[in-house]
Amino acid sequence: MNAIILAGEKKNENFKALENKALLKINDRYMIDYVLDSVRKVSYIDKIAVVGDKEQLSKALQGKADYIIQGTESIVDNIILALEEFSQDEEILLLTCDIPMITPEAIEHFIENAKQKNVDLCYSIVEKSTNDEKYPEAKRTYAKLKEGQFTGGNVFYFKPEIRDRCREFVDEMLKHRKNPAKMARTLGIMFLLKLSLGMLTIDAIKKKCDSLLNINAGVVISPYPEIGNDVDKTSDIELVEKYLSAL
Repeated sequence: MNAIILAGEKKNENFKALENKALLKINDRYMIDYVLDSVRKVSYIDKIAVVGDKEQLSKALQGKADYIIQGTESIVDNIILALEEFSQDEEILLLTCDIPMITPEAIEHFIENAKQKNVDLCYSIVEKSTNDEKYPEAKRTYAKLKEGQFTGGNVFYFKPEIRDRCREFVDEMLKHRKNPAKMARTLGIMFLLKLSLGMLTIDAIKKKCDSLLNINAGVVISPYPEIGNDVDKTSDIELVEKYLSAL
């Protein structure tokens, strides 16, 4: 299996002085370096493609990625560009560059569970209690479901054959992965209502995705909160610096 790391985000109101979020320095290392190092240690992964500003990333990464691909403003377009390097692949791992605390164990757990589900598309989520136990000061956005409160992860598994069916939908889900209300609007107004009342179940969301996209979708509830602790604001930087310094 090969991996794609999305590293194209340049505009972030919380880091206005930063040209490329992937190159944010955390404890004197680029944020994307942490992600690359963990992915490299995963036994399932062969090659890694990074999509973003090719010139900047090439200088910063110095050969750490197998492919560095010039990205666009579209998340889905960037994924498709990377898939051109992995045109024969039957399955792909997709990650964002802003999860510096991610570990090889977290990635392997997700891959193993996604593969066991035999699905076309799999999403990672983390229960609030799991995150609170390990990172009590972390501030995340949670969706209340019947099974509990969950935040979205930043690691995905999918089969490239579904890309044409899912292009527009996945673009919306990726853009709003940390905004449960907007995700629910994409899925329908009744989902928004049920979400606000805490009536939705994980299985109901899966079935909705299946019917909308004609795919078999799945969700992995990860016991590794690092999979959902992305860096979006200054307090996130302080959090990851604290925990990464302790390693």
